[in-house]
Formats: sequence, C-alpha cells, structure tokens
Amino acid sequence: MDEFNAVPHAADIKKGDSEETHSSSWRDCVSAAGIPAVCFYLVFVAASMVIASSYSDFPLLQNLHILTLVLTGAGLTAAGSFTLNNYLDRDVDAVMERTKHRPAAAGRIKPARMLTSGLVQAALGIMILGAVEPVSAVAAAAGLVVYIVIYTLWLKRVSTLHAAAGGLAGAAAPLIGWAAVDPALHSHSWLLFCILFMWYPPHFLASAIQRTEEYRAAGIPVLPVQAGHAVAKRQIVLYAAALLAVTLFLREFGSVYTLTAVCLGAGWLIPGVAGFFLRNNTGWARYMFVYSFPYMTILFIVMAVVHM
Repeated sequence: MDEFNAVPHAADIKKGDSEETHSSSWRDCVSAAGIPAVCFYLVFVAASMVIASSYSDFPLLQNLHILTLVLTGAGLTAAGSFTLNNYLDRDVDAVMERTKHRPAAAGRIKPARMLTSGLVQAALGIMILGAVEPVSAVAAAAGLVVYIVIYTLWLKRVSTLHAAAGGLAGAAAPLIGWAAVDPALHSHSWLLFCILFMWYPPHFLASAIQRTEEYRAAGIPVLPVQAGHAVAKRQIVLYAAALLAVTLFLREFGSVYTLTAVCLGAGWLIPGVAGFFLRNNTGWARYMFVYSFPYMTILFIVMAVVHM
C-alpha cells in the first residue's frame, strides 16, 4: 500500500504533463516573439509620441488610451516580425550557437504554428495602429516588409548590406509613434529615424565580430566574414561618428539633451577608435555591443523627458 501511495495517480500524471507542456509552449511563444527586443523597440515608439505631442500641442496625458493602443499595436507588429523571422531563419539558426535553442530551430514549435502565430500578431498589430492613425499603420507595415522580405528572405542570405536593411526596419519605430500623434511627420521624426538607422549597423557588426565563426558556419555573409575584422572595425567607427553628428542636429532640444548626446556618443566613439590599437577584438566588440543598448535607451528617454 505504501508503494502504491508513492506512485502518482495516472490522471495526475497526465494533468501534470499537460500543465508542464502548456507552460513550456507558452514560454517558447514568448521567446519566439522576442519580448526583450520588443520592449526595447517600444521605448522609441513611446518617446517619439511624447516628443511629437510637444510639437503638435497634442495632450498625450489626456489621451492615454491612444498611447496604450499605439504601444499595443506596435508591440504586436514587432512581436509578429520576430516570430516570422524565427520561422524563416530556423535553418541557419540551428547552426549558430547563439540561436540554436530558439523554439523553431530546436523543433519545439511546429513551423506551421509559428508561421500562423507571426502572421496573426503582425496583422492584429497593424489593424490596431490603423484604427488609431493610418499613417502609423503604414510605417509599421513598411518596417515589417523590410524586415521580413528584404532583410530576412533576401539580403541576409546574399549580401553584407543586410545590416543596413535591418537598420531601416528598426528605424520605423519613431515614425510609428510620431505619426500616431502628428501624421504630417515633422522633420524631427525623420531625424529620429536617421538616428536609429545609423545606430543599427555598428551595433550589429559588433555582435558579428564576436560570432564571426558562427556566421561563417551558417553561410551568412556578414562583413567580418567577407572582409575581416579590420574593415568591420572601420565601419563601426565611421557609423559611430556619423551617429554622433546626426544626434547633434537635434540640439534645439536643449542643453541637457545636447550634453547627453555628446557624452553618450563619445562613450561609443572613443572606445571605438581605441579598438584600432587593441588585439582583443572579441572583448572590444563585446563592449561596443553591450554599450549600444543603454546608449539608445538613455538618449531617447532624455529626449522624451526634456519635452514633458
């Protein structure tokens, strides 16, 4: 009898397995949607809405439902993009150490289910944005097409220019946010677009230097594989210098923003130049990659704060 009591009931086993499977499936869906990256993306959308409300006299604090809808729509569109990317890249993801544990690459989610999930998320997100402001929905749809068709399906497999395409897709974030408040898209919205576009290639190249051999094994033509680390370093520094210059076109945002932009930009550019004299490319690239996240996050948050 004691031995019998120590064995779970068959129904309990099935129930436990079902709950564990459901929990694991949910975690895999969240992982495929790239939630940390989506949250990072939404910082730019929200900050752009705050800045746009200042230039258009739109009372954003009195219309928090607009903010909520736009963040929900943009978040779903971005999540759908990442899910579709996981579906389409499952073959190369399986080769790379960094991505081989992704749900599609590891076979934990059926490809058809992931495709359906990505399409539903993206479509729902664009519809929500369209209900708020069609121009915002168009910007989101354009970013989606660039990311999935131009970046994932085309350039990533054949050209080092895919880094620029990735920058174009991510740079749609401030246009989505700004258009939701001011569909005329003030010139400042395009400067925000340029800032994010200039930021992505050096951010990506820093990661590519760290994982050169993984990209080589996967057959993805990144610059460090095709031209070497020295060329990739030069590109990173050139982009970092251009990015710092572009951020200063917005110096009318005030002295607090300008000082922040200079300090943050120097924190990326100066170590970037120092990389020419360092032999440890991996350690240098790790710093350049990790620093890129707080760089953009703090910059956009400060932009928003000085306009509140």
